[in-house]
Amino acid sequence: MSLTDTTAWTTALNNMGIAPVGLAGSPLLSDPLCVPAFDHGLGIMAGMAPVNPMMPGISLLQPPVPPGVPVMKQIIHCTNCTLFPANPNLPPPAIRDRPPGCKTVFVGGLPENAAEELIHQVFEQCGDITAIRKSKKNFCHIRFAEEFMVDKGIYLSGYRMRLGSSTDKKDTGRLHVDFARARDDFYEWECMQRMFAREERHRRMMEDEHLRPPSPAPIVHYSEHEANLMTEKLKDENKFSEAISVLLAWFERGEVTRRSANNFYSIIQSVNSHSRRLMGEKAAHEQEMEDAKEQFTNALSGILTGFEQIVAVFKAASKQKAWDHFSKAQRKNIDIWRKQAEEIRNVHCEELLGIRREEEMEMSDDDEDESPSKRPRVDESAVAAQARALKEENDSLRWQLDAYRNEVELLKQDQGKLYRTDGDHTNDQQLHFQQQAMQGLQQQLLALQEEYRTKELELEKMREEKSQVQALLAALKEKVTGTHDVLTYGHTNSDGQETNGFTLSVSTQGRPASEGSPASRPLRSEKEALLVGIISTFLHVHPFGANVEYLWSYLQRLDAKISSGEIEILLLQLPHMFQQEFTGVGASLEKRWKFCGFEGIKTVSQSA
Repeated sequence: MSLTDTTAWTTALNNMGIAPVGLAGSPLLSDPLCVPAFDHGLGIMAGMAPVNPMMPGISLLQPPVPPGVPVMKQIIHCTNCTLFPANPNLPPPAIRDRPPGCKTVFVGGLPENAAEELIHQVFEQCGDITAIRKSKKNFCHIRFAEEFMVDKGIYLSGYRMRLGSSTDKKDTGRLHVDFARARDDFYEWECMQRMFAREERHRRMMEDEHLRPPSPAPIVHYSEHEANLMTEKLKDENKFSEAISVLLAWFERGEVTRRSANNFYSIIQSVNSHSRRLMGEKAAHEQEMEDAKEQFTNALSGILTGFEQIVAVFKAASKQKAWDHFSKAQRKNIDIWRKQAEEIRNVHCEELLGIRREEEMEMSDDDEDESPSKRPRVDESAVAAQARALKEENDSLRWQLDAYRNEVELLKQDQGKLYRTDGDHTNDQQLHFQQQAMQGLQQQLLALQEEYRTKELELEKMREEKSQVQALLAALKEKVTGTHDVLTYGHTNSDGQETNGFTLSVSTQGRPASEGSPASRPLRSEKEALLVGIISTFLHVHPFGANVEYLWSYLQRLDAKISSGEIEILLLQLPHMFQQEFTGVGASLEKRWKFCGFEGIKTVSQSA
């Protein structure tokens, strides 16, 4: 055979089961059977190329055979036997599922005359064989050293084995190689899995130890030297927490004894001094917070002032004197800018009002802390006057609430119109403020109603006491008849004439006065007589009358201890001298007192 004949060399290598490498010429297989885009110059084919698994250095697992591409097996020649491949048109032999850690294969269909040495000669080319257990029948079990060698043994399944050149039936047989379940394989596999598990646990343990935070330093035992160091650490803010943990550990260990009590006491004093430092820091932070609040409020007020000035500029530009000189586009932009500035100003104004309202609420909470037990006691007449005043104030607030509701309804109707004017934003703001005022009035009304109920209960109790006193007084009057009770204010002579002040005489004979009316009550002191004179003079120069607060502000200059309730009670006791009138409508309703002494004396003289 010529050395330059590439076709002859290719045929010879193909018959020997060796793939041609680096030979030029026509490929061994046609292109339709080859792998697409295969370079024939590589010399190794992954299609239907001749494969000899027994060749040294060739693994059945590398290169992998593409799925769906048939593999063409070749004849395998051994020393004492020959292996012929099965018909490629027949289906592949069936095999069971691979057991875990399988290193043993079952080989069936051996020739009857096949010896153990022959079997070893055929399958040792798949890998190192550790044991062969041959049966008397035509099968055996072969155990390899590694698991991947089993795959090479499975590749020989389906081959027909012939001993030498004999054609005797006992010298031929069709091999069937399959996975076998062996206890040794499973035991080794379990040992390997346990080893892997131990390694995994060890790896995780090392990772946990690496990620675990370091252990805290051991706490030292107590000694005088350590106590002195502890005192110094307590004075340092950075080491205070560490020193406290050590101190707590000493307490838990029971380090406090009679000998060490003084040292521990000094340590506790250092801890107490740290609390004062903390309170000082807290006060400093609170002061900083108050300063920041004040600074924020001032800044917000400045911003609000700036927006007010901007809105004033837009309003000035919107007046007729300057508005006519702008174009239509300029007017539109100015109008848009004005609305935006007003909206931002309203938002800032509401925020500033909310801050001030919160401050007022905090101040009112401080004022309400006053103890109710310090309230002075009032007599029955004062309670009755206060109850009447509360009732009138309640009615006034109810009328104001109705007026606010009517205004809110009108604003809502104006707001629901299709045509919206430039003052809509102002109306919305007024509506918001009036709603807040309504809520405040409702709360005040509820508080007044509760106070009114309390005063009514007190008045009811005082009326019961008064009825008991009147019963006792009636019993005394039955014993004493035909006498006159004269109450004199100032200095009187023996004839009953007035020398200083005036005298009020009440007769129990004749026609008795009703005890329940305020007019039947005499003046009790010279102070009340002086007040009656001053009030009469004051109201005489005010022909349209004056309210109780006005009178109280005038009389308080003369007597700082007088109250508006006492003045109102005194006015109610003298209905023929002072007359009460209501002026105004709705929210402007006002109660005034007028002097009617000149008309009252005529009425009294006629009734007498």
